[in-house]
Amino acid sequence: MTHCHSPSPQPACCSGNKRKFDFIFWGSLVGIAALYVLGTFFAGFTAGHSWLATMAHTVHYMVHTVWWGVVIGAVFVGLLSKIPQVFIMSVLGKGGTFNGLLRAVGAGVLFDLCSHGLLMVAVKLYQRGASIGQIVAFLLASPWNSFSLTLILVTLIGWQWTFVFIGLSIVIALITGWVFDRFVARGWLPENHNTVDMPEDFHFWKDARTGIQATRFDFAFFKDIFVNGVKDSRIVLRWLLFGILLAAALRALLDPTQFEGLFGPTFIGLLVTVVFATVLEVCSEGSTPIAADILTRAQAPGNGFAFLMAGVATDYTEIMVLKDTTKSWKIALFLPLISVPQVMLVAWLVNFYG
Repeated sequence: MTHCHSPSPQPACCSGNKRKFDFIFWGSLVGIAALYVLGTFFAGFTAGHSWLATMAHTVHYMVHTVWWGVVIGAVFVGLLSKIPQVFIMSVLGKGGTFNGLLRAVGAGVLFDLCSHGLLMVAVKLYQRGASIGQIVAFLLASPWNSFSLTLILVTLIGWQWTFVFIGLSIVIALITGWVFDRFVARGWLPENHNTVDMPEDFHFWKDARTGIQATRFDFAFFKDIFVNGVKDSRIVLRWLLFGILLAAALRALLDPTQFEGLFGPTFIGLLVTVVFATVLEVCSEGSTPIAADILTRAQAPGNGFAFLMAGVATDYTEIMVLKDTTKSWKIALFLPLISVPQVMLVAWLVNFYG
């Protein structure tokens, strides 16, 4: 299938025509590899050093938890690179419109990926022309971002609370995306220069059928998907690896059990929950059982919802990837500034009326 698109932005490790050594990527990769090997093959050695054992266990757990989402996300990214930009924009709708936000939210809820895999897809969608409002709505639409994890959440907290959480996350995603698009329209945030105008003679199904018939599904086709998926996922992997290493260090320094008594349905408990979700970077697979535990053991349903949402809105990897992708610190920092107050307000109301 023939396709054309704007070139992917240069990674942060590159400058001009000369590629610089990426200390964050390679340093994080070496550190994670060393801790993974220690935790897998030298558990006896780490047992004598509690902090090292904690870091090794954290890295081992997170690698085994997120690898499948990263792989599937990279495949989706590779596939998106083969789809003409006009098709992607026709599915997502026009950026800056409520209809476009609704479509982005629907995609965010239905995509069966972990949060990090979804982040890879979001980066590619931005590069293919989606508005920043659509990207933010896509990421916030469902904080657990997986149909299978939604079913797990149903078994942990019941279908009533699960659907309440989904509905509230959709509302916050729509509001946040709308605010982002309004800020772009007013010139307070930079717009996405990858956007294109839809051609008047474009017919989705007719053009899609023509493109598929003209595509050769040979070795070169699938090789391009693999190469593009790996290359375009680098911007996410860079900060994901660093985030895993940071989370391992923080878990070695902070004892999560100290916070259990503070997760009650009070304003202080809510603040502690948001701070805890921010400090402890947990992927969607890890955040789901913790959020359920906060709801059932601490009797604080709002705090459980806040833990799921704040983990996405304040995720270090997500913020840094948004910064690298959009080349704007303002866009990256506006994600928590706009979404977290909404999360805390909704969580407080859920605690009060739930």
